[in-house]
Amino acid sequence: MILAATLHPESTISADDPLVRLRQGDLDALTDILPQFQFSLYRFLLRMVQEPALAEDLFQQTWLRVIEKISTYKPSRPFQSWLFSIARNLAIDHLRRKKSFSIDAPDEFGEAFVDNMAIAGPNPLEEVLEFERGIILSEALGKLPAIHREVLALRFEEGMSLEQIAEVVDIPLSTVKSRLSRALDSLRKHVEIRLSKGDVS
Repeated sequence: MILAATLHPESTISADDPLVRLRQGDLDALTDILPQFQFSLYRFLLRMVQEPALAEDLFQQTWLRVIEKISTYKPSRPFQSWLFSIARNLAIDHLRRKKSFSIDAPDEFGEAFVDNMAIAGPNPLEEVLEFERGIILSEALGKLPAIHREVLALRFEEGMSLEQIAEVVDIPLSTVKSRLSRALDSLRKHVEIRLSKGDVS
């Protein structure tokens, strides 16, 4: 039963649940927990900091922090929300230490990371066009403020509910809604500017 209690809080938590074992000091339980979140967590950190090496470092720091803080985790809270809160705080702390960086200002000088994900299409030409559009979208995301990147990533890449996002980011639900709306509007404008320059057919 992998993380059953976090997915279904009402279910009975057994002694062999990985989170129970981890809270009891069994670090081997991480081998059951980590694979569930490694891709999504790294992807989220990469969206936040936009540097693969730094995202990898923060990924490692997040799991070290999980080990340190696991005794404070409450099983009634979804583990994913708790985990992403830790990762988000580490990323924000790093970004705030950067000289002249504001988490709510657009990133003007950083290069966005382009996802290396296969894109299926009906024919080779459509695949190329979809890939180019994906590059434009990724670059547009990279120009958004960190607080906009995080809500977009959590909502559309990680599939979190608005309530979960509010928990991860530690802001009111109404703020999540307004921030998400502004993020989508800004993203649309960035993409429209790129498309108007004739970057993609």
